[in-house]
Amino acid sequence: MNPRAPQAMWSWTGAVTAPARGGVAAAARIVEVSAGAPAPAALHELRGLSMGTTWSVKLIASASMLIALERGIQARLDEVVAQMSTWEADSDISRYNRADAGSLHALPAPFAEVLDAALALAADTDGAYDPTIGPLTDLWGFGPARAHTQAPSDAPLAQARERVDWRRLRYDAANRALLQPGGAYLDFSSIAKGYGVDRVADWLLAQDIGHCLVEVGGELRAHGRKPDGSPWRIAVEQPGREDEAAAVIALDGLAIATSGDYRRYFERGARRYSHTLDPRTGAPIDNAVASVTVLHERCMHADALATALTVLGARAGLAYANRRQLAALFVLREGDGFVTRTTPGFVARQRSA
Repeated sequence: MNPRAPQAMWSWTGAVTAPARGGVAAAARIVEVSAGAPAPAALHELRGLSMGTTWSVKLIASASMLIALERGIQARLDEVVAQMSTWEADSDISRYNRADAGSLHALPAPFAEVLDAALALAADTDGAYDPTIGPLTDLWGFGPARAHTQAPSDAPLAQARERVDWRRLRYDAANRALLQPGGAYLDFSSIAKGYGVDRVADWLLAQDIGHCLVEVGGELRAHGRKPDGSPWRIAVEQPGREDEAAAVIALDGLAIATSGDYRRYFERGARRYSHTLDPRTGAPIDNAVASVTVLHERCMHADALATALTVLGARAGLAYANRRQLAALFVLREGDGFVTRTTPGFVARQRSA
């Protein structure tokens, strides 16, 4: 949800169709048919902008459906932005964040779904993941308030940390009602893109588009196959080496998301300050993790889990991933290079690619 969001961390193998004018991509070759005959299904690519980044959908459909599909995709993503973007002053989340203490807020169903998942993960990781991290995000220059390349001083950091604690929230899930305790600042940047991918993929499946690859800002979910019957194969980028893959995964009914420290950061002296913040310390992560990739049926969960595992670090993160039987790939810094660590679930998926 950030205008300065990193570039997509993924690539897909196979032919890519070139985008046509107006944002609708044409297939490499569309077979002409006689007037009145239905257009044959073919591979198309649709593109657009959302959440401060780009979206792309590759799908098998007839050409006559493309305009309606593009509009439907954009509408689902626009709804996520309208509810969950801290960069939009009139969004539901922004209105909540600046509301008075003691005010009660009725949440739209999508907002509530994301909050439910975020709070569950916060509890399960004992605060390594925390959706109230917004004050720290702004203070370190990675939020909508301001951008800078300097670490904050102790006093404002202490003040921001006092506002970051998911346990301060009073949430009535049954009635989708959230109390503003005073100073709470929700930030869904580590989960909303994944949720947007799910909203689009679910909607496409409901339109009987059973073969599609949905991507928003580097987070992906795929269903079905390409026209030649081959799977959607996703190459996981090796940090700092765009021409080298850390792994290749075949997706069908799965989502994939990555959290990394090498796309958004600033340097001060010899230190690098990553945009991934540890809610428990109030500071950017300072561990050996360069990136974490997670596979999951829901992109929302893959997105949030990748961030949580990055914060937990190599040892605690791998232990958590193994306890929860997650499919995860850790890329760790070691000297001047990188080493990878994988869970059994990820290895099994990789073998099927």
